[in-house]
Amino acid sequence: MTKRPPRFRFPLGKLAATVLVVTGCNGEIYVRDGVTDGDTFYLAERALTNDDPALQSWVTYSLIRSACQLQAGGDNPARANSFECELLARGHLVSAWADQRALNPAATDDYLDDLAEVDAAGFLPEYVAENFGRRHWHMPADLDELGYVEWRRANLPRHQPVTRLTGSWNHSRNVNR
Repeated sequence: MTKRPPRFRFPLGKLAATVLVVTGCNGEIYVRDGVTDGDTFYLAERALTNDDPALQSWVTYSLIRSACQLQAGGDNPARANSFECELLARGHLVSAWADQRALNPAATDDYLDDLAEVDAAGFLPEYVAENFGRRHWHMPADLDELGYVEWRRANLPRHQPVTRLTGSWNHSRNVNR
């Protein structure tokens, strides 16, 4: 088992320039095939008013993921997804959690602690591929899937993957009337 160095993280300055964050929306959410549709990502108001360390870590994840979806483009950014976007967002989630823990040492979150262990062991790409992979994703050739499975069985046998988005996609024309 080879330990990988930490992955590149998306600069938050670019994130702020890429993502339009609006706190008020009219509550209309469009869902088709289990995916919330829209062309603009809106943060939930609690993301701006609740300083819970775990929640704020998920805010980072949500913003990074939505920025990557917008950058991917297409007719409906809410449906855009790729291995690279998910890996980037999960990497920032781990970093945000580490930052939050440094500021709030008493903060706990079982999932985020598990994800930090996965990253520290160098298996975040394998984790993303195994737990969130889609058929259309282009996976890196150097994934150590067997090594990850062995590590997971020994270190996180009861782990359940989680995604907590702290906002939703909507059509800006419906919100900004």
